[in-house]
Amino acid sequence: MMTVIALKALVIWAGILVLAIANGVARESLLTPAFGTPVSLVLSGLLLSALIIGMAYVSLPWLQISRPAQFFIVGLGWLVLTLIFEFSFGLWQGKSWPELLAAYTFKGGNIWPVVLAATALAPYIAARLRGWA
Repeated sequence: MMTVIALKALVIWAGILVLAIANGVARESLLTPAFGTPVSLVLSGLLLSALIIGMAYVSLPWLQISRPAQFFIVGLGWLVLTLIFEFSFGLWQGKSWPELLAAYTFKGGNIWPVVLAATALAPYIAARLRGWA
């Protein structure tokens, strides 16, 4: 049973990844030119957080989990996958560790740590919104 849940959670995370990439494209092509970097980073971070929670809300019935511990385990799994992806992709692009870690400092409007918290808590928040937790 846990293997099925893990595979479903992985599929959902892949959908979150697609949303995150689309969000980044929208930020760079629409928000940054219109509002500048600091404002676009905040707006993009808030939008991505809402999209992740929305994805969790929509997918929760398919995931078929109901215990609070399961919500947190899935959320932590999504967080770990996101961090692995972010650091692997950044290193592959030739970015240095200081460059990669700069995203975690809240400088210049960057709220990436808020997005990571939303990712980890999304299944639980979605369950609360559904009245399940």
